[in-house]
Amino acid sequence: MKTTREDIRNIAIIAHVDHGKTTMVDELLKQSGVFRQNQEVAERVMDSNDIERERGITILAKNTAVYYNDIKINIIDTPGHADFGGEVERVLKMVNGVILVVDAFEGAMPQTKFVLKKALELDLPVIVCINKIDRPEARPTEVIDEVLELLLELDASEEQLDCPFIFASAKSGYAMADLDDDPVNMKPLFEAIINHIPAPTGDPEAETQVLISTIDYNEYVGRIGIGKVDNGSISVNQEVLVVNAYEPDKQKKVKISKLYEFNGLNKIEVNKADIGAIVAISGIADIHIGDTICSLTNPQPIPFQKISEPTIAMHFIVNDSPFAGQEGKFVTSRHLRDRLFRELNTDVSLRVEETDSTESFKVSGRGELHLSVLIENMRREGYEFAVSKAEVLYKEDEQGHKLEPMELTYIDVPDEFSGTIIEKLSQRKGELKNITTSGSGYTRLEFSIPSRGLIGYRGEFMTDTKGNGIMNSIFDGYGPYKGDIQYRKQGSLIAFESGESITYGLFNAQERGTLFIGAGERVYAGMVIGQNAKTDDIEVNVCKRKQLTNTRASGSDDALKLTAPRILSLEQCLEFIDTDELLEVTPKTLRIRKKILDPTMRKRAAMKAQG
Repeated sequence: MKTTREDIRNIAIIAHVDHGKTTMVDELLKQSGVFRQNQEVAERVMDSNDIERERGITILAKNTAVYYNDIKINIIDTPGHADFGGEVERVLKMVNGVILVVDAFEGAMPQTKFVLKKALELDLPVIVCINKIDRPEARPTEVIDEVLELLLELDASEEQLDCPFIFASAKSGYAMADLDDDPVNMKPLFEAIINHIPAPTGDPEAETQVLISTIDYNEYVGRIGIGKVDNGSISVNQEVLVVNAYEPDKQKKVKISKLYEFNGLNKIEVNKADIGAIVAISGIADIHIGDTICSLTNPQPIPFQKISEPTIAMHFIVNDSPFAGQEGKFVTSRHLRDRLFRELNTDVSLRVEETDSTESFKVSGRGELHLSVLIENMRREGYEFAVSKAEVLYKEDEQGHKLEPMELTYIDVPDEFSGTIIEKLSQRKGELKNITTSGSGYTRLEFSIPSRGLIGYRGEFMTDTKGNGIMNSIFDGYGPYKGDIQYRKQGSLIAFESGESITYGLFNAQERGTLFIGAGERVYAGMVIGQNAKTDDIEVNVCKRKQLTNTRASGSDDALKLTAPRILSLEQCLEFIDTDELLEVTPKTLRIRKKILDPTMRKRAAMKAQG
């Protein structure tokens, strides 16, 4: 018989990137007394991964729990970037409601729509929290209308439309049920959670059923499955079966060795957990997302949300440049293979495929950011490898027509730049769907554009808008192939020989375009050391010394003035490389190079390709 567990609430915090989810979780933790009065607490304490802290984004969904009036609130902080949408989709199976955080200035953005749609499809009740109301340009009343319009557009039910609105400044630590209230603390948000989010239900007398929605990984204990106890209870030393709704043949008998619940930022060991509890289970070697842990007598798998397919792929290749193996700790194909397949333990949106060559692996993900975070993590761990330019994954319809992934892209730019952006995105096969101007000097443009049209565009976009533009995009299904796109207008400057770059050689080379390296750097033949001002690739000799003559004046070399080189970040390198180039990634250096280093062989290959 189904019963309700009134002492628990399970919620997820969902939002567009940078609307303040993680800061809000910080405040809920602080104000529920998780930390001691004098405890030093890092900002955005939930973003535990180095890259998350540096970039100010959440990549992995995180679990935490707070107590309010003796009710345990399990909170899951989810990522806002479209590339990590796979994380959001699956954690929603663990919760009974969501808090939708919306920025009081930016309003409803593409990812707001994406995450809200997923929550409504699962019939979850919503609390709308309009955050950052203390921003000078905040417009909370207009944002309420935007959110209600979005709910109507997404066919929300009567109950979902009747959702409570809370107004907050997570940074200042307060929430209000009404805009006219005096700001005090987060109590109105806690009250809304208790009163509006239903308590979990299940049958405590039934057989055990726990659906695994997230995987954590720990060097010492291996994989840790996290999920909600849907029915029955689960206890340490219990013998259970692992089954999967999509794999009928899967039936693995295991023993529960350790069981944890969440409290604040810690996992607490427990002997038993009942319905509604969110638990972490360690000791099951090959547990996967979507598995159900059941009793031996009546194994009933719980159906699971299929994860969205990847749309973009790169090849990860063993580094074979002249400098291979000099800077990395893990350099062989076995190292590369093991690390990529290990990533599949925790990242459900990723695909790794072997290719005809043992030296190369095809890695597919949800977007450039998704794959660049993996590359950055690997180089920090001491891996050395090369990657190819990102390519989109095509499909065919029943008639054999080529289909490609499309994106809905929302762009907010100062009015004076809107013409440039429309022209640039039209060249990349973008179709302008809507244009709205706000009184504040900003224009919002909505485009439907092929995913490949956005590859390598972000850097150019920031230049064109002098750093004042905001671009957000979200996957919008597959559409008919839109024709060829020319990615790069300029060619590469290629090092002619191996050696060390010298001021004299660089001085002559910089007249041809923009350099990526300074003096005293090691280069090899076929390495890309700059961007040509013209469309074709040219070879330059940056190791060239000035010929000595009898009339050489002392100090003449010192007079050569070099322009500061343009140092590319990982994202900029991935945007810059062309289809005939690779990015060599080591823990210390990023080098762009031609796939074929030998100039004669390169010319032959180019002639063959033109055919």
